[in-house]
Amino acid sequence: MQERYVYEVDKNVYINLTNRCSNRCEFCVRYYDKPIYGDLWIKTEPTAEQVIDILDKDYDLSKYGEVVFCGYGEPTYRFDAIEKISAYVHSKGAKTRINTNGQANEILGEDVTKRIAECIDTINISLNATDAKKYDKICHSAYGERAFDVMLDFAKACVKAGGNVVLSVVDVIGEEEIEKARKIAEEVGAKLRVRKLL
Repeated sequence: MQERYVYEVDKNVYINLTNRCSNRCEFCVRYYDKPIYGDLWIKTEPTAEQVIDILDKDYDLSKYGEVVFCGYGEPTYRFDAIEKISAYVHSKGAKTRINTNGQANEILGEDVTKRIAECIDTINISLNATDAKKYDKICHSAYGERAFDVMLDFAKACVKAGGNVVLSVVDVIGEEEIEKARKIAEEVGAKLRVRKLL
């Protein structure tokens, strides 16, 4: 079966770069019995050049709202490819977004917030919970409870670097938690997005 490196959802183009992730979130679509966006499991991670070739041949980027780095894994594992693909996308006049767990600096072993702010138009970070214990309970990060602060520090650094940062939560957490999340977003200097559970 052909690997799905690029796919479409709601008038956006999505880039699927990896299956690797530092979290094992209980609500993640990768664990659903029936794939929502088709089977996005990949055996081989694509090069930036492969993705750019697909975009160039099969997609008129002027017809789409955004090109989004989001698949079954955490896209920042492939930050090298993200920078190259983003440069191509911007050369076509299109916008970029990344959906990330905010653990890039830990994953890569270096601070990449300035570079992300420079190459990504919207940095969407999954907040998921309002404290470290709740986060760990549902996200099961490789970094344990520390992952929550890692994620918030990343968000703050992206804002400081001039990035357009959005923190997101799923609507099932309830109104009280959503309000706490809103306050966290305000403290970070980010917007809050409440999304529906698929």
